[in-house]
Amino acid sequence: MNEAEISQEISTIKERNKKVEADKAWELSWTRRLFITAGIYVLAGLWLGIIAANNPWQNAFVPALGYILSTLTLPIIKNWWLKNY
Repeated sequence: MNEAEISQEISTIKERNKKVEADKAWELSWTRRLFITAGIYVLAGLWLGIIAANNPWQNAFVPALGYILSTLTLPIIKNWWLKNY
């Protein structure tokens, strides 16, 4: 491998790392969590309305809140698991 090929390979690896870091940041972002929570809330509210449940929009908070709570607790569980793996 010559110097130009090595330099190109390093550049390719650096670009890949930037993409991986951006993807990881998105996965952990509150923007993503809030959009998913809003989607869950709207879908649950619509579904509960379709099946004529009492207080569909109020009850739609339950799955949305469950999702948010799961995003808060899963990192703790993941760290514990990784430590004990």
